[in-house]
Amino acid sequence: MLADLAAKAAHLLPPEAAHVATVRALSKALGVPAKPPAFPTNIAAVLPKSGLKLASPVGLAAGFDKNCEAPEAMARFGFGFVECGTVTPKPQPGNPKPRVFRLTEDRAVINRMGFNNFGLEFFVRRLAKYSHLVPIGANVGANKDSEDRIADYVTGINAVAPYADYITINISSPNTPGLRGLQDKASLAALLSRCADADRKAKPVFLKVAPDLDAEAVSDICGVVKAEGAWLAGLIISNTTLARPESLKSAERGEAGGLSGAPLFHPSTEVLRLFARQLGGAFDLIGAGGIASGADAYAKIRAGANAVQLYSMMVYEGPGLALRVARELSHCLEKDGLATLFEAVSKDL
Repeated sequence: MLADLAAKAAHLLPPEAAHVATVRALSKALGVPAKPPAFPTNIAAVLPKSGLKLASPVGLAAGFDKNCEAPEAMARFGFGFVECGTVTPKPQPGNPKPRVFRLTEDRAVINRMGFNNFGLEFFVRRLAKYSHLVPIGANVGANKDSEDRIADYVTGINAVAPYADYITINISSPNTPGLRGLQDKASLAALLSRCADADRKAKPVFLKVAPDLDAEAVSDICGVVKAEGAWLAGLIISNTTLARPESLKSAERGEAGGLSGAPLFHPSTEVLRLFARQLGGAFDLIGAGGIASGADAYAKIRAGANAVQLYSMMVYEGPGLALRVARELSHCLEKDGLATLFEAVSKDL
């Protein structure tokens, strides 16, 4: 409760300053619970393709802890798994400030951070010290000025594989020019072919995609993933969106960057549903985008997700959101007479 109050007090600071202050406080364990909470047993999850075992299917999405500074703190707040990054081979400052905007009236955030991070060397040092209270993922990306972006992904995978429980290839950020082009058929095939040869240490690898995909693009990605990416554990659906719904009310709604939070929930869930139908359970799917309640998480799971991730809604709800979502999700299962989370996966398809 105190941490949630502190998160709301952080609204007195500019968005990025509040974020930096929060991560630094958490890295020093300020206001962090002494141990991870106990979860209802009916929400325990095993992601079948990756083999990840989760006491809770509610994970922390990448972007919150870019440099792997506070994964243990977030585990103690009730996340069933934490994903750190995005990290690039070389440190980079990201895009010019200001680059984060709260859309308070819409319970949303726009960011154009641009993969700002301290680089792989710093990230790996932190990752190697993590106690593995819950599974940890390392989200890898490419430097903005890289001449061979696919090589950057291979470098990232090789560096984090000895220490991460899973790895995410992020090709869906809208804030690095040209990055989303790696979702095109030929580029994605080349990416998956070269990353297949990376030294993954047998760790499961996920591909993170954008929500701004029509049915044809989803079909193309699924075709390439089946043909070239059978070694993948699954997909994370989705990143932030470039769309601007007409319903947005906040003055900052026209800022450039990726939109996340409540307005992302429905479009990201629909794209998740498209992937789930086409992939038919052959890959683990993690649903992300706008989750603010157990009902939201339940909708993602029924649409085909094996687990979910959240981040932006903590801006409005505080870090206690993870545990609340997990408990509410348990109630959703009980209300529908389902004994386990597994029974709810793809229930609506």
